[in-house]
Amino acid sequence: MPFAVYALGLAVFAQGTSEFMLSGLVSDIAADLHVSIPAAGLLTSAFAIGMVVGAPLMALFSRNWPRRGALLFFLGAFGAVHVIGALTPSYGVLLATRVVGALANAGFWAVALVTAVSMVGPEARARATSVVVGGVTIACVAGVPAGAALGGHWGWRSAFWAVALVSVPAVVVIARTIPGARPESTPAPARDELRALARPRLLLTLMTSALVQGATFCAFSYFEPLATHVTGLGAAWVPALLALFGLGSFVGVTVAGRLVDARPLALTTAGLVSLAVGWTGFALSAESPFATIMLVFVQGMLAFGTGTALISWVFRLAADAPTLAGSFATSAFNVGGALGPWFGGLAIDAGFGFRAPLWVSALLMVLALGTAGAALEMRRAADRSRDGIPVV
Repeated sequence: MPFAVYALGLAVFAQGTSEFMLSGLVSDIAADLHVSIPAAGLLTSAFAIGMVVGAPLMALFSRNWPRRGALLFFLGAFGAVHVIGALTPSYGVLLATRVVGALANAGFWAVALVTAVSMVGPEARARATSVVVGGVTIACVAGVPAGAALGGHWGWRSAFWAVALVSVPAVVVIARTIPGARPESTPAPARDELRALARPRLLLTLMTSALVQGATFCAFSYFEPLATHVTGLGAAWVPALLALFGLGSFVGVTVAGRLVDARPLALTTAGLVSLAVGWTGFALSAESPFATIMLVFVQGMLAFGTGTALISWVFRLAADAPTLAGSFATSAFNVGGALGPWFGGLAIDAGFGFRAPLWVSALLMVLALGTAGAALEMRRAADRSRDGIPVV
């Protein structure tokens, strides 16, 4: 695996830390900037929305740039807005930096995925994808708890400074390892790439990816009240559970990266079915500390392993849309990350209790199995048509 791919993973680690660390800093930000806690919570929502919208827009904006130049531009902008965020006394300015930071993050993700895949052979594409996505899982294990710890000891601004500092070595390594020339082939016209991305089977795969991530973050966002109110674990267990979920996620992307290229369909199908069974089993056994601890790890592993496999499928199905495929995969990931917690919150507000998000996650996985099944049936119909068998 080229060292440059690991440099991309390092940058994604810094960005993933920024995306998720505010969950532990909301109260401090609200008190310091004299806003309500819900207003401080909007900083996270603004970032998620910026990621969803920004991925395709930034990919189109930079599609004719040399990839090294695009990566350095987006990563430099990302680091700069964190410096501004660490210095500003204004909530409005901080909110604006979160939106701009999300746009830069989205642009970096879109280019980074395409760059990583282009630097390896077809047999190692899923592994390259897993290294980039692995940056997010390491952020969950180490970056987010570290950001919360920094915020607790030296104030929330120190976490922003830390993200900016971690971005610096990534800038240096990317500048030295990513080829500076433009891609050898001229990108297809944007209209042709967008037309390729509108194929029904690819759209179903993107929907499946969004549903899987929705199920993941629906449950993940409410682990704290689940553990303390349903399972009966003390509050001191919460950081350990979150870290355990992140550790499982890291294992999942690592294993998927090594196996998916050889057996993509079998492993994706097994992951989807196992996730549906796992969230259902978690909902039924959430009062058991042993089951909760075990399933937090297992579901993290399955969720990010299956997510890596689905991103690989997007690149397989969008081979003639190489510059925009990564952006649509990024948007699908973040659509799920934005909607899943919202659905879980609606279930809690409706009076179904803190176990409800697990049932919502199970339902989202049933829907994901439906969209994945429809995509598979389209593939089989196309195979029958090529073999001269009438499609009925």
